[in-house]
Amino acid sequence: MAVSQTNSAWATLVDLGEPGRGRHRLNDRLAAGLRTAIRDGRLVEGAALPPSRALAEELGCSRWVVTEAYGQLVAEGYLAARVGSATRVSWSPEALPPRPSTPRAAAPPPVRYDLAPGLPDLRAFPRRRWAEAVRAVTGSAVHYDLGLPDPAGHARLRTTVAQYLRRSRGADAQPAAVTVCAGVTDGLVRTCRTLRAEGVTDLAVEDPGWGRLRDAAASTGLRVHPVPVDADGLRVDDLARTPARAVVVAAAHQFPAGAVLSPDRRARLVRWAREKDGFVIEDDYDAEFRYDRHPVAVMQGMAPGRVFLLGSVSKTLSPALGLGWLVAPPALAPALRAANPVATAPPVLDQLALATFIERGWYDAHLRAARRRFRSRRDLLLDTLATRLPQARVDGTAAGLHVLLHLPPGTDAREAVRAAAAAGLRLTDLDGYRMTPSADRALVLGYGNIADTEIPRAVDLLAEALSGHADAAP
Repeated sequence: MAVSQTNSAWATLVDLGEPGRGRHRLNDRLAAGLRTAIRDGRLVEGAALPPSRALAEELGCSRWVVTEAYGQLVAEGYLAARVGSATRVSWSPEALPPRPSTPRAAAPPPVRYDLAPGLPDLRAFPRRRWAEAVRAVTGSAVHYDLGLPDPAGHARLRTTVAQYLRRSRGADAQPAAVTVCAGVTDGLVRTCRTLRAEGVTDLAVEDPGWGRLRDAAASTGLRVHPVPVDADGLRVDDLARTPARAVVVAAAHQFPAGAVLSPDRRARLVRWAREKDGFVIEDDYDAEFRYDRHPVAVMQGMAPGRVFLLGSVSKTLSPALGLGWLVAPPALAPALRAANPVATAPPVLDQLALATFIERGWYDAHLRAARRRFRSRRDLLLDTLATRLPQARVDGTAAGLHVLLHLPPGTDAREAVRAAAAAGLRLTDLDGYRMTPSADRALVLGYGNIADTEIPRAVDLLAEALSGHADAAP
């Protein structure tokens, strides 16, 4: 069999061991190291070894050492030497008898239909426009853009994000207060570190809420306290009874309850922050998607000195981009940088691509198309649920990328999720987002990353899974 001349073993690391391990002579240690590399598969069958003179020079030994080691392995059948050709590996680990196989856990069934929340429509990612933005900035970036990045983010994107937030979200944002980060979780960690450095020890979170944010806050050393939500959003009276001086809230569209923080509670929450000398961390979760009216403005515009605003493109474009922003109260911007000295911004070219994408109007156009698509898909999902599951109740504002499906009494939601998974349908139990147990049984149904044509079959599988566990729970 012909062997490629480029298949060289020159770069393979060979462990020569220590002289005191039973092999004092260097040629024996070299032979043992090569033998191990061959048996491990690091030197594959047909690989060419270095000429003896070159390897001796690299090891700092005599050529005799290498020729002796090569000769020993030729005699053992590990190597083959031919006149006028390189010495090559002539043995493969496949020659060994097969090892007893370790039983592996059964692989989970493939997901055919995805009703789990958390993703936008990845099929609709604007590949052509994004590629055009990347090409544009790659060709136009000046040389100093390619140096060490500003930890706060590139000035151009910070300016672009500030302008976007002012015109589209009603924020009171200036470029100096904007920090570019890897997403909402990254922004929350930076914020919590800052607050802890400012003397804050306790943080409140919505319950139910996104568990990853709770874990991220706890990782910074803050004590986390759950606060319930209802149809009007976070219950501020319950918040006031905790020792927290800061709270994470999704005012525009709460996840997973789907509530919008009412005007009265917005005002009371701002008043709480001022009276408590505290802070609100506003997660602007999928707020661009409102289907019955214009999206409500961010709370940050009401009290920019008391509110940190977190946002990203994870729910509008793709979480794979890893691009988000944090708007800090202007007085705390220096403290934010000081509390996160090793934090780094996303890659500069990606930042510049997003700035270009927004500046050219492509982001707004993408959002308009996404709103139309998601509104239609949400209507289809609700109509299908009403037909196939009339005994269940759908809750949540006409916004975002998910709905809450309250199940009939006696339904075992956890078992239904397992049964659906076996049929190829991914579901999410509301209990997975709770810190405090509840008798309410519900599923969080995401419709962002499922095709319209898949919804009827997905709901059929959901109905089948629920029917099999309607009376399993007490």
